[in-house]
Amino acid sequence: MQGIRIRRGLAAAAVAALAAGCTAQAATGTPDAKPSVRQDESSTPSATPTKTATPKSTPKSTPTPTPSATARHTPAPKPKVLMANGAKGAQVRELQARLRQLAWFDGVPTGTYGAVTTAAVKGFQGKRGLAATGATDTVTWQKLLAMTTKPTAAELTGTLPGNKAGKLDSRCLHGRVLCISKTSRTLSWVNDGKVISTMDVRFGSQYTPTREGTFSVDSKSRNHVSTIYHTAMPFAMFFSGGQAVHYSADFAARGYNGASHGCVNVRDRARISALFDQVKVGDKVVVYW
Repeated sequence: MQGIRIRRGLAAAAVAALAAGCTAQAATGTPDAKPSVRQDESSTPSATPTKTATPKSTPKSTPTPTPSATARHTPAPKPKVLMANGAKGAQVRELQARLRQLAWFDGVPTGTYGAVTTAAVKGFQGKRGLAATGATDTVTWQKLLAMTTKPTAAELTGTLPGNKAGKLDSRCLHGRVLCISKTSRTLSWVNDGKVISTMDVRFGSQYTPTREGTFSVDSKSRNHVSTIYHTAMPFAMFFSGGQAVHYSADFAARGYNGASHGCVNVRDRARISALFDQVKVGDKVVVYW
């Protein structure tokens, strides 16, 4: 009996020991507690990319001003010089004729680029906001081409209407005549066959052509303003309805890069002013090709 009690006691002790062992593993709770820690740590990496996103955006904005700053400081290439002081040839003659159309060159085209031509080019450049070097570069030449027309043979040689043949139009040989040639685009004030003065003129477009023929000055108006176009027509000398010889500020500014509404435009104010004082009502006007 005593042996039986001892064995039962040992069995009970073993059962109690096993129960205590399971309770100890469960009580430590280490395996169950670690997942909660991992969950907290797993949130840390998710926050880390958010912080590293800030420096990534910084390099994108840093190089942006560099190219534009470089472009702003890159000097523009200088235009190529086509003609300058000392040059000679047909292109120089054309240059002089075109400058004469804009009243920058008053002499006869010679084909030699000298001091007079240099001064004319410099004046043209300064008036148009270009570098006033006096040398004709590509920019100056293109600007001049846009404002003028191809010079006629008379313009290239500097001859007056009829002077090449030694005669004016036959209708201009007698009396006091405003002799106006559409071919050479000039007006000559002629007294009994003698040319007193000559000036450049511009005519109407194909839609408002200047009439050709023989007329007479029927009225004069020193400070006239057009009742149709409401534009100034100083020193107007009417010869055919509303058509007149008069000063044109637009012609002085734009040259042959434009046209009148039918009138004969003069761009030299001093010359048209002097002419206005000499011409009388009744004087002949001849417009011809």
